[in-house]
Amino acid sequence: MGRGFLMGLIITITILVIVVVFISLTVKIVPQQRVGVVERLGKFHRLLTPGLNILIPIIDHVRVYHDLRIQQANVPPQTVITKDNVQVEIDTIIFYQVVGPDQATYGISDYVYGVRNISTATMRQIIGKMELDETLSGREKISMEIRVALDEATEKWGVRIERVEVIDIQPPRDIQEAMDKQMKAERSKRAIVLEAEAAKQDMILRAEGDKQSKILKAEGDKEARIREAEGLGQAQELEALGEAKAILAVAQAEKNRIELIREAGLDENVLAYRSFEALTEISKGPANKVFIPSNAIEILGSLGAIGEIFKSKEK
Repeated sequence: MGRGFLMGLIITITILVIVVVFISLTVKIVPQQRVGVVERLGKFHRLLTPGLNILIPIIDHVRVYHDLRIQQANVPPQTVITKDNVQVEIDTIIFYQVVGPDQATYGISDYVYGVRNISTATMRQIIGKMELDETLSGREKISMEIRVALDEATEKWGVRIERVEVIDIQPPRDIQEAMDKQMKAERSKRAIVLEAEAAKQDMILRAEGDKQSKILKAEGDKEARIREAEGLGQAQELEALGEAKAILAVAQAEKNRIELIREAGLDENVLAYRSFEALTEISKGPANKVFIPSNAIEILGSLGAIGEIFKSKEK
């Protein structure tokens, strides 16, 4: 009985092992962004997609799993020679993605190795056509041409090149030192030029300020002279106007006096005598000289007689 129980236990364990192995060979769970290449009797059959997949044990076999995410491959630093015979060391990195898992499995034995080799060969061809200065400033051009060359080759491998980056370009030490000296000289030159430009600009601004100051001063003097001339002209005009008004007032008074004399009934001889009196009063001034024509002396004599008569009447 003990022997039979032992045999039954062994058989049970064996069956369980077979079931577990059968299940492991039959059921395949593939995670997201991964895919498996299934061969049936050594020939490509289908792809295992993410999720639960059922296989036929022994007949179906998973050859390889591919990661569908974007991968990166570091290309070892390569020493290449430029067109002007300068050795430079270039370090690049390649980003790629598997888009055809079956082609990536059967198109090439190792697509990562193939990508690195094509990248190195293409890099040597590109740098060999460029001079050192062009190489140091042409990272974008180098990356683009390497990517174009890789795309043409990897299209048959089921691999798509997403991006190629030139990480570093190192020229020889002596050239690097010469470039550093040149860069320092260029910076010193730019500093001197900028300082000179600043001094020049300062002088220009000072000259412009002095010019504007002189212009404003001249305009102020001109405006002051104009205002002074205008004030003098207005004063002279007002003075002339005042004199004209005074003369007009005197003339008006004289006119009124003559009108009053006429209204009083005085004749022309009396008027002439009054004019003679006025002339006498004018001549009394120390700076006044009165010139009388010779033909007027007789008239003045008669006027003197009339004056005597007039004075006697007034008394």
